[in-house]
Order: sequence, then structure tokens, then C-alpha cells
Amino acid sequence: MQSYTYRPQRVCSKQIDFSLDDEGRLHDVKFLGGCPGNLPAIGRLVEGKDAAEIADILRGNQCGARGTSCADQLAIALDEALNSRTA
Repeated sequence: MQSYTYRPQRVCSKQIDFSLDDEGRLHDVKFLGGCPGNLPAIGRLVEGKDAAEIADILRGNQCGARGTSCADQLAIALDEALNSRTA
């Protein structure tokens, strides 16, 4: 299992930590800062799921006029992590 840290942009959360197992499944998603009810719920909902599928679901989700959201930032983080594994 490999751990990742991502610094989101233009959102309330300051950091996203997560792990990917050898099969590309997502584990231990934690947001530092942001909405204390919604973000832990996202982590619980995505636990053990395929990271590429989760990125596809969350990509483009927006929070107000920010042009992004914590969920969208997680999708970006997952895309980067998955791309770094195949590079």
C-alpha cells in the first residue's frame, strides 16, 4: 500500500491524505480542514473502492463559485497518484 498527500487549491480543506493498494483501491481518505460532516463521510463512502472509478464520479463537482470542490480536488489527487504509478 502506498500513501499520498495532496494540497488542494481554492477549497477549505488544506490537505488530503489517502492510500492506494496494489489493485488501485482507495483507503484511509482523510481531509485536513473543510466541512467536518461531509468530508469524513466522503472518506467512509469511498473506502475500498476503485480509485479510478471514484475519480470519475467526483471529477467536476463544484462548491459554489469556486470552480472546484473538496471532492473535485480528491479526484485530481487520485488522477495524479494513479498517473504516477504508471509512469
